[in-house]
Amino acid sequence: MIVRQFTCRGITSHLLFARLRAPSPQDMARPSSDLAAFREIFSKAKHVAILTGAGVSAESGVPTFRGDGGYWRKWQAQDLATPEAFSRNPSRVWEFYHYRREVMLTKSPNPAHLAIAECQARLSGQGRKVTIITQNIDELHRRAGSNHVLEIHGSLFRTRCMSCGHEGANHKSPICAALEGKGAPDPETSDAQIPVNDLPRCEQEGCRGLLRPAVVWFGETLDSDILTQVEEELERCELCLVVGTSSIVYPAAMFAPQVAHRGVPVAEFNMENTPATMRFKFHFHGPCGTTLPPALERHETELI
Repeated sequence: MIVRQFTCRGITSHLLFARLRAPSPQDMARPSSDLAAFREIFSKAKHVAILTGAGVSAESGVPTFRGDGGYWRKWQAQDLATPEAFSRNPSRVWEFYHYRREVMLTKSPNPAHLAIAECQARLSGQGRKVTIITQNIDELHRRAGSNHVLEIHGSLFRTRCMSCGHEGANHKSPICAALEGKGAPDPETSDAQIPVNDLPRCEQEGCRGLLRPAVVWFGETLDSDILTQVEEELERCELCLVVGTSSIVYPAAMFAPQVAHRGVPVAEFNMENTPATMRFKFHFHGPCGTTLPPALERHETELI
């Protein structure tokens, strides 16, 4: 499967879609925006997979660090979110992630997160399953109340020790004393140049190793256990929603086209078309917080 062919995080090119069969004219028909038709399929689906990306979090005011203006100081995320960057300058990388953690503590789930969580809980009570597969590392799905979330890129609020390998939740604010008040994104801000021994350290007995954010950096391999679960959910789903994703970061960019390839209806909710849009049955244009709630609300055929 495509999930297993691409296991390292990176930016995809349109050529990767060639790894799937060439689409037929039927595949390339313009996606429908017929909400009633989508709702009819939704009402019958026993197993739903919802893939979410940065566009969902952006509607909560979360910086995406993509495109024009997507900089922290003078760097884009792909300049800092790499093992090499952390090895060269752990202080700078920790300033970047400290800033992101502190920003996230001021943000709340938006109507798209809440609609997904409500839908998941409601359908669970009917013996149906909704699985969220997210590229986002902000935990907003969990804060909205969702309880089956596969975070393929990890979480801002988890850390991993570079020495002993221990990984765990970490919601401290600030994460360490030396980072308090640091991480300002202004391009004129100088690096804090925090000594490595003052950066976040492991609290396991006898360790004190350097901690890193437990996120998947560009060029790193995704967690094999999570990929296995993703693969299983994509093989079982009867309906797939793609919400707020750019379809340019792989392997996630291949998930929905792979589902569409086996004939399962895929509905895209996004502010713009993506490289994968023409492979999908539905496309709903607009803010996810506006388009998603009416799509996922209780269907007339559902038991009260």
